[in-house]
Amino acid sequence: MAKEIWKAGNMIYPLPAVMVSCRDKAGNDNIITVAWTGTICTNPAMAYISVRPERYSYNMIKETGEFVINLTTKDLVYATDYCGVTSGRDVDKFEKMKLTKEMGVHVNVPMIAESPVNIECKVERIDELGSHHMFIAKVLAVHADSKYMSETGKFDLSKAEPIVYSHGEYYSMGEKLGTFGYSIKKNKNVVSKKLRLEKRK
Repeated sequence: MAKEIWKAGNMIYPLPAVMVSCRDKAGNDNIITVAWTGTICTNPAMAYISVRPERYSYNMIKETGEFVINLTTKDLVYATDYCGVTSGRDVDKFEKMKLTKEMGVHVNVPMIAESPVNIECKVERIDELGSHHMFIAKVLAVHADSKYMSETGKFDLSKAEPIVYSHGEYYSMGEKLGTFGYSIKKNKNVVSKKLRLEKRK
């Protein structure tokens, strides 16, 4: 199979497209859409976002050390894009996109009520890496919309129709292909079936 060799670049796709809300010390709120984000530690729970220093939200987050990661959905895709291509210097994105503010419990930052999951974060340190600076943060709380909870108490994000970002385009997520550990369970079932057949011979 022939493959082209390209210069070094970020080709880890798709990525989560999240809306990060923040507030400065003067009480001004903003939303920035971020694709460079993810989990970095389980215990303690930690996450990161990487932001260009020239972005309006950068100094807001650096100043207060607080932000909220708001997961996005098919219904929020327009707002997700808008909050990524417009500046909070020029427009109130909450108002323009008709998004509802819901204050965090542990941070003085508004969450986006329409988001199915809101993750309150407190910055631990900032790594100045180059074009982007990475905000490494401790997760203080997670808010999950109860309408996506099953009768057994399991949160089903797929019902919210989450979106992902890849090469400048947004996509809805497709069909479920498996569950964590299913490859081992499948192999175990095959092995046990073979053993049962062999015993019968």
